[in-house]
Amino acid sequence: MKTTLKKYQVKEICDGFVYNELEAKGLFGLSGKLTIQPEYQRSYIYADGKRDVAVITSLLNRYPLGLVYFNKIDDNNLEVLDGQQRITSFGRFVADKFAIKDQNGLEQNFSSLPQDLKDIILNADILVYECEGTETEIKQWFKTINIVGIPLNNQELLNAIYSGPFVTLGKAEFSNSQNANIHKWSAYISGAVNRQEYWERALDWVAKGKDNIDNYMSRHRGDKNINEVRTYFESVIDWVSRTFVDVEKEMCGLEWGRLYEAHHRTSYNKNKVSSRIRELYSDGYVENRRGIWEFVLGGEIDTKLLEVRVFDEPTKKAAYAKCTKESKVKLKSNCSLCANARGPNKTKIWKYDEMEADHILAWSKKGATSAANCQMLCKTHNRAKGNR
Repeated sequence: MKTTLKKYQVKEICDGFVYNELEAKGLFGLSGKLTIQPEYQRSYIYADGKRDVAVITSLLNRYPLGLVYFNKIDDNNLEVLDGQQRITSFGRFVADKFAIKDQNGLEQNFSSLPQDLKDIILNADILVYECEGTETEIKQWFKTINIVGIPLNNQELLNAIYSGPFVTLGKAEFSNSQNANIHKWSAYISGAVNRQEYWERALDWVAKGKDNIDNYMSRHRGDKNINEVRTYFESVIDWVSRTFVDVEKEMCGLEWGRLYEAHHRTSYNKNKVSSRIRELYSDGYVENRRGIWEFVLGGEIDTKLLEVRVFDEPTKKAAYAKCTKESKVKLKSNCSLCANARGPNKTKIWKYDEMEADHILAWSKKGATSAANCQMLCKTHNRAKGNR
């Protein structure tokens, strides 16, 4: 790959700057010659009032912003390979999209700055390596130079590798913070829209697992639509919202794609489901609320999902002392199941560390985690007992 070092001034890069947050490739500079945000790049993430302001402060203090890399498409077209966040920051500032505080603590946008400060910004030098090479070389270089700073996440790298109409449409749908559906989706999906995490979740669901996203994107790279992804995603979201009347914060980020595959053919009474969810939600013995939804969908069989509160040490030791004392008098095992069974352990007195605490009446059958409902069983019998 060939590289040429050039020097640009901020005013040159900002010449013809166009900023449209709704478009996947809506950032341009150098009088339209420079595409600032190619489709394989991440969305702009510096708009937080800190990092964008830091870029402008650096320019005003005449600090170097570091090397920037352009990909030379042809003699009339360049695209930003690395440096998009910095370029977008000073471009947005010059376009009066945000303000900084002056030495008196007053907010100033670009147009309200004194001319000498404007000149410092506009005349600041930006060192740029213009790179020429094949698509594969360019994208491999893109991955290499992004191992520092704010690293690309896995989905951003996959967007780079499989850039094309499919990625562009996917980002426009699922990485667009202006999409009115984001608010509804955010009840069930965690992560940041501008870091491609909603797009990743949609692909995760349709591909049946994150490990399959790479192959799925490879197969669909040239698609001119994202109909399959959108339809499947909407099916999952609609199923969740139909099945569960109430929305709780613990629902956000659950593996809804996997749960949909496992349970969407089962018929549920949404009112009964809602009542049971609220009951479990208020149950003080349930320590993992995030497991409630899968527990209910699965027929309330796997109590491990709820991490039901266990007996504390004083309760277990008291129960052990009581049953051991009574068993020695009766010449029977201190494990009631051993005592009532035939075999060599019928009269065995187990040591404390050979036994486990058990609900006499299973928690799933409304049994409390209390001293009155605690019994000690040998480990073999306790683990075989389950919820009986």
